[in-house]
Amino acid sequence: MRIRKPGQRPPRKDGPIKPDVKPISFKLLSPHPAMLTDEALLKECEVSFGKSGGPGGQHRNKVETACDLKHVPSEVIASAGERRRQIENRSMALKRLRIKLAHKVRGPVDFRSFRPSELWESRRQGEKLSINPKHRDYPALLAEALDVVVARKYDVAGAAGMLGVTMSQLAKLIRHDKHAFSIVNRGRESRGMPALK
Repeated sequence: MRIRKPGQRPPRKDGPIKPDVKPISFKLLSPHPAMLTDEALLKECEVSFGKSGGPGGQHRNKVETACDLKHVPSEVIASAGERRRQIENRSMALKRLRIKLAHKVRGPVDFRSFRPSELWESRRQGEKLSINPKHRDYPALLAEALDVVVARKYDVAGAAGMLGVTMSQLAKLIRHDKHAFSIVNRGRESRGMPALK
């Protein structure tokens, strides 16, 4: 017979408790960083340029066209170096940074006073929300969706209700991004919920 120490939990019969998926979290004093304008987001970043390797000709290998962005508050990093012009690589690195911020940074959600953002409301048509994942607004909408889904402990139906869309519309928005879809399914599975299909 095993003796438990005071305060020790009894072992679970249905297996070990799976750890939660832990996103980066820091106190957001403003909108989610994925929602910021390019200028405002760049002010929160360390920007560096360097030479990029690989194919692309002599110009690409001699000139510092590759761009690295580090979002200082969250320490999320994104890079781009496949284009020949520095400004194009910076633009591509910003797009990648927005998506990474949507994946990794979670903002607080107050259930009593929550209202979807103006951007969310402007894109919503009734209970539908159509957005191309290549559109500039996609990372901001994904970040808002993930904030609510994580706050609801991966209850996608409940999150959809808060956001004023159907569960299938919210799942479709998340499904557009494989990494975000994986984050939500890992979170659901850690709570014994079925994975989204």
